[in-house]
Amino acid sequence: MSGAQSSATPESFQAHSVAPAAIAPTRAFYWSVRRELWEHRSIYIAPLAVAGVALFGFLIGTLGRGLATQDLIRRQAILEEPTTFAAALVMLASVIVSIFYCLDALHGERRDRGILFWKSLPVSDFTAVLAKASVAIVIIPLVTFVVTFAMQVIMGLLSTVALLGSGLSAAMLWPHLLEMSAMLLYHLVALHGLSLAPLYAWMLLVSAWARRAPFLWAFLPFLVISIGEKIAFNSWHFAHMLGYIVGSGNEGGAYMAGSNSMAPLSLISPAHFLLSPGLWIGLAVTALFLAAAVRLRRDHGPI
Repeated sequence: MSGAQSSATPESFQAHSVAPAAIAPTRAFYWSVRRELWEHRSIYIAPLAVAGVALFGFLIGTLGRGLATQDLIRRQAILEEPTTFAAALVMLASVIVSIFYCLDALHGERRDRGILFWKSLPVSDFTAVLAKASVAIVIIPLVTFVVTFAMQVIMGLLSTVALLGSGLSAAMLWPHLLEMSAMLLYHLVALHGLSLAPLYAWMLLVSAWARRAPFLWAFLPFLVISIGEKIAFNSWHFAHMLGYIVGSGNEGGAYMAGSNSMAPLSLISPAHFLLSPGLWIGLAVTALFLAAAVRLRRDHGPI
């Protein structure tokens, strides 16, 4: 009787055991991106903070200066001034956030030994690195656009109220705002996303390799090589090559040469940008750096 029970026991365990369901790659990638957003709240807090400061400055600066002006034509010109400077502040904050995020993305989990936990999950190193790269190349520019657009809409509403209260027309304000938003979206996707992708991938690679001071390892070698070339050969070929790769052949930006203002939509050619050799060279370099980062994350343990 006991023998029958003992022989039946393994069979009962086998009958009730259920193999863990495989997680779809897209679902693993989705939750990996969400995890990055949960752990790095500065991705959206920093742009929101800068936008809040810009709005406060707009309230006490532009609106106050406009309403204090007795000349109605001058008042209308002040209130209809483009908010390029405020948008540039938010974009600058997003670039700084992207740099520090990439440098800490893989180094931080090795430093605090969190990599031991994340490697125990059914998520591949490729998915983890791709999620981190997607945050820097795609998510942060989109978050920056949403925050900047909301800030500009609030500025536009405040300016409209001030203009209508003064008996002036706000007809030219909103078309300009919409055109500026379209230029901003192109600028963020092209320059902050695709053009800077090699830079972000390189910083992820350094983050996976360096045991300490990833910021120095990310930028100091390029600085030393550029200065050494200048001293030895009186040239900047290495720096120009880096600028060509990171800048997608200088076709990624939406800013006019020699100006701080964005180029009008009529001067922007997305097809020309997508067909530029610099873009595809940069994306190829990005793929190589990310592949190396995946390999280093797989081989390296905690610091």
